Amino acid sequence: MLTSSLVLGAAEQAGGHVNYGDIFFQLIVFIVLLALLKKFAWGPLMGIMKQREEHIASEINAAEESRGEAKKLLEEQRNLLKEARAEAQSLIESAKKQGDIQREEIIAAARQEAERQKDAAKLEIEQQKEKAVAAIREQVASLSVLIASKVIERELSQADQDALINEYIKEAGEGR
Repeated sequence: MLTSSLVLGAAEQAGGHVNYGDIFFQLIVFIVLLALLKKFAWGPLMGIMKQREEHIASEINAAEESRGEAKKLLEEQRNLLKEARAEAQSLIESAKKQGDIQREEIIAAARQEAERQKDAAKLEIEQQKEKAVAAIREQVASLSVLIASKVIERELSQADQDALINEYIKEAGEGR
């Protein structure tokens, strides 16, 4: 509108008559110029802007995906850490149980060894006792033979016999 009023104002000064052919021609040239600008300048400019918008949108989407993946990896790492802790705790418990089992086995083996040594000592004591009893029997037998031979050599009265027995008992006690 501004251009048409300028054109009209200029035409009135030039002679008072308006040349509508020039106005129409300028209008056609202006429309063609607008069409050319739209096709060669505005269209590519809008295409570049659209590409830029799509690029920014794709970058935002990629950032969101990366954030989601990072969150997912963080959760996986946390789960792996929990599993590692649980496994470590399990290994500790297993080691404690194994230690308890070994301790019980060692105690049981020590008790068995002590029982075996105790039985061996009892057996040795019994053998020593049997040897002592055999030695005493041997001494009693020899004393009995000695007493019998002395009795045969002489006839004893009851008092002599008691004195003789006491004497031999005394000798047997000193002989030990």
